[in-house]
Amino acid sequence: MQAIAHNPLSLLIVQLVVIIGLSRLIGRGARWLGQPQVIAEVLAGILLGPSMLGWLAPGVMGALFPADSMPVLRMLSQVGPILFMFLIGLELDPRVLRGQGRVSLFISHTSILVPFALGALAALVLHPRLAEPSVPFFSFVLFMGAAMSVTAFAVLARILSEHGLLRSKVGMLALTCAAVDDVTAWCLLAFVVSLVRASDLLHAGYTTLFALLYVGFMLGLVRPFLERLGARVANKEGLTQNVVALTLMMLLASAWATERIGIHAIFGAFLFGLIIPKEGGLAEALAEKLEDVVVVLLLPVFFASSGLRTQVGLLEGASDWAMCWLILLVACVGKFGGTTLAARLTGMRWREAGALGVLMNTRGLIELIVLNIGLDLGVISSKLFTMLVIMALVTAFMTSPLLRWMYPPEEVARDRVPLVPFSPPAAQATFTVLMCVSHGQTGAGMATLGRALTGAPGESFQFHALHLVPPAERASDHLRREQEGGGGDALAPLVERASGLGLQVRPLSFVSAEPALDICRTAEAKQADLILLGWHKPLFSRTMLGGTVHEVMQAADPGVAVLVDRGLENVHRVLVPFIGSPDDRAALVLARRLMRSSGAEVTVLEVRAPGPEQALGRSRAVVHELFSEESGRVHFKVVAHDSPEEAALEEARRGYDLVVVGVGGEWGLEDSFFGLHRERLIGDAPTSLLVVRHSLRTTTQPAGDMHGAATVLPSTS
Repeated sequence: MQAIAHNPLSLLIVQLVVIIGLSRLIGRGARWLGQPQVIAEVLAGILLGPSMLGWLAPGVMGALFPADSMPVLRMLSQVGPILFMFLIGLELDPRVLRGQGRVSLFISHTSILVPFALGALAALVLHPRLAEPSVPFFSFVLFMGAAMSVTAFAVLARILSEHGLLRSKVGMLALTCAAVDDVTAWCLLAFVVSLVRASDLLHAGYTTLFALLYVGFMLGLVRPFLERLGARVANKEGLTQNVVALTLMMLLASAWATERIGIHAIFGAFLFGLIIPKEGGLAEALAEKLEDVVVVLLLPVFFASSGLRTQVGLLEGASDWAMCWLILLVACVGKFGGTTLAARLTGMRWREAGALGVLMNTRGLIELIVLNIGLDLGVISSKLFTMLVIMALVTAFMTSPLLRWMYPPEEVARDRVPLVPFSPPAAQATFTVLMCVSHGQTGAGMATLGRALTGAPGESFQFHALHLVPPAERASDHLRREQEGGGGDALAPLVERASGLGLQVRPLSFVSAEPALDICRTAEAKQADLILLGWHKPLFSRTMLGGTVHEVMQAADPGVAVLVDRGLENVHRVLVPFIGSPDDRAALVLARRLMRSSGAEVTVLEVRAPGPEQALGRSRAVVHELFSEESGRVHFKVVAHDSPEEAALEEARRGYDLVVVGVGGEWGLEDSFFGLHRERLIGDAPTSLLVVRHSLRTTTQPAGDMHGAATVLPSTS
């Protein structure tokens, strides 16, 4: 370690390895606890600082972070916030603010004014106890108010996405309010910084005037140039290295200009990102190129630098901890209370208003940037800096668990906003199908099957097309997916095919880390009668009905059907293998719907064990009960075979469009999470299959009910 300490470059490399490695390691635990990565990075910085490493092993900390290496690390750490604020500006799309109206403005302004006022009142108590005597009271009051008013836009976007809330009413309102909060708070903080840096009010006025002139210059001259550059990138050359170099030079020039004006470099970076046009792909391409380097390398260095400045040991005695709890109380009451009451006054339910308050109380990285500015300017002391860091950590950490309690997944599923408006025709009964698409290949077959399920007289239909997006590493990916509709290419074949067939489908897509649970919750919220799952070949196991399919079959209340699509284009001839299980009966009910809706011809294949001739009444009794009006269009076949699976395969090769079969071991269809059994009926059948599991709902509906696709019939054998 001594040799490394004498080589500044080697020491810097070791510091970076330790910082990044510890951040990623703690990040895995943070994800397991449902916390965003930023929590792990802040904790990693604190653990490497005097609060933990310096307390447990001061010699190790002294060798790893010697005093003479800190200027280099601090200088490198300042690059991270500059580029990150540029990314925040890129992600703040003005289109998010459209259509939100006065409600969002009222809530967002209230969520700034209330915590600002409470922070200013708290400054009356904190200034004589925690501020340096040289710090002007007015500057301290303004800074405390601004620090209490900030909402972490990037962290909030990630939390909304991971909870599936970006396409909900609460989520979109929170995103809009956070965007307004960030812009307003940064403008307010810029004024505070200019006031602190200026020697008197006259110089502060000059600084504010120059800042306004610079904003006008950026909007009036630089923004039109960026719009032309964005159009050129989208239509001709693409994002070349020359374009990236030009953009970075303009970004750094903007940061330098605001630093020279006296309002800090991060404001120039934020403003430059904000004015880059969001149409045309320039902003998205820049974010993709920069985000990994900023988030993985530079921001952990910033957090480590902040952690090295955070000294929990400075909080001595009950009075200091009482001040710390007072700051936390003021922060939560101001942000959560102000937002919740404002949302309630606009007519939102208490549960929705409370969820919005929890979301707006999220702090984190943005708060740390503000606090570091305050510490660098000398407005706050090291002790107050530590208290405010603890406040930022606690408010960020509490967001996810409080949100789950305040706004459980069932409420989230009911609140999600569809990608397109949909109004089903009024009728006496509605048959609702939730079609779950994992990739585009199954979409066209689902649309064909959906069309075949409709058309019965006296009944309306609702079709919801659901695509779940796995969580992404990049925060910009979450926003882009949700703003584009989330479903993207996966839902396009289904929607296009459904439109050609005259079938109205309501697309829905969101990010999900628990796909099976979210499918079940969405089905419950939409009151689905049938969950229709797309199927694709598993990567590892040979069990076709494993993984998410198995979990949905185990947990879903309505009936479940898995479509194995092999080019399904019409449904004229349908085969239903039958032994007599509840799942076989559910398959017959679904076949009856296909017959009544599309005029399909149904063949019921009853398979029995070889042996003495038995009375042939089992399948006929059930079919007579279900198909009493259409018995002339139902054909019966009874075969004796040792293997029902093989018998069904032999019959399926006779030219059917669709085989509808109940899930079960008798057909070689194992509903298991993971296994080595090869399900031959799925793997070898030449035609499309629909594997059906009966509804778990307790029902007393008659056998002829039109919602019978999810009905368990009484035994007739």
